[in-house]
Amino acid sequence: MTDEPKTSLTIRMSRLERIYAFHQRLKNKQYPNAKVLIEEFELSRATAHRDISYLRDRLLAPLAFDSSRKGFYYTADDFSLPFEDSPKLLFLMGLLNKMAEEAGLGGLPEMQKLEKRLSKLIAPGYEQLMDNVLCQWIEVESLTPSIFETIVETVLRDHLLEIEYRSSEGKTSSRSLEPQRLINYQGRWYLLAYCLLREDHRLFHMARIETAAIGKKRSGAPHPAADSFLNEAFGIFGGKSRYRAVIAFTGKAAELVRRQYWHEQQQIEEEDDGITLSLPVNDDREIMMKILQYGSMAEVLAPASLRDRVAKETRKMAAMY
Repeated sequence: MTDEPKTSLTIRMSRLERIYAFHQRLKNKQYPNAKVLIEEFELSRATAHRDISYLRDRLLAPLAFDSSRKGFYYTADDFSLPFEDSPKLLFLMGLLNKMAEEAGLGGLPEMQKLEKRLSKLIAPGYEQLMDNVLCQWIEVESLTPSIFETIVETVLRDHLLEIEYRSSEGKTSSRSLEPQRLINYQGRWYLLAYCLLREDHRLFHMARIETAAIGKKRSGAPHPAADSFLNEAFGIFGGKSRYRAVIAFTGKAAELVRRQYWHEQQQIEEEDDGITLSLPVNDDREIMMKILQYGSMAEVLAPASLRDRVAKETRKMAAMY
């Protein structure tokens, strides 16, 4: 037996799992009764009767009791549970699992337990669907499960987070953080937090967190980030917009970008040979990568500083070849 307290999700999943097992016996005309639930799931008699009542009263199952067989049966053969054999639900569960894998969370024990329980609950077709659903994110980074779990726990418990963080230049520093939001952006995990060292909000690349520990309970007034911190400018390097980039796309690039969402304040204008996209930008790094991926089919029209940076980068690239 484990001393770990049961969460409300665990309790709900357990009840659904028991009801599904009982339902399957009813469908197979095995005439199950409360004793079946008691023995299979190690329940009290009161809990077993509550499960049966839930099936009858809340899920509207056409239950009747056969005294000669000492068990229940369905008076209608066409009854099914709301979550049973639903193609949409099967697809959703499969998609969520695949997305978790692609987001670097597939190795977490909780995800593996949840998948196992869902596969039993939703039953036929789930395993087949898992083999037929493919999600692929580019440049996905896997996380150390213990670090991810520690970060999640500090967010839920409103504690400080103590980390050792390695910058993009390779320098390591100790930080005390007030965690505020977990963000998955194009396959990478980020943590938005208030940094007590810098006395400001920072976005931490979670793959660069080398150690993480739960700190003391947060005290004092909170430091919530402004709503505009993440969405005022394009990309993960958000913050206050410094300029508005204007980019012309032609050919296949125009066809692709025309249907893409880069920013809520983006504007797309149709041109004779393609489109012109304009959007607010704070940091050049990500917008340059987006522009360069389209090669000669993307041209920066404004501002001049961004146009110059892209021009210098393309000259360096040309010199390499």
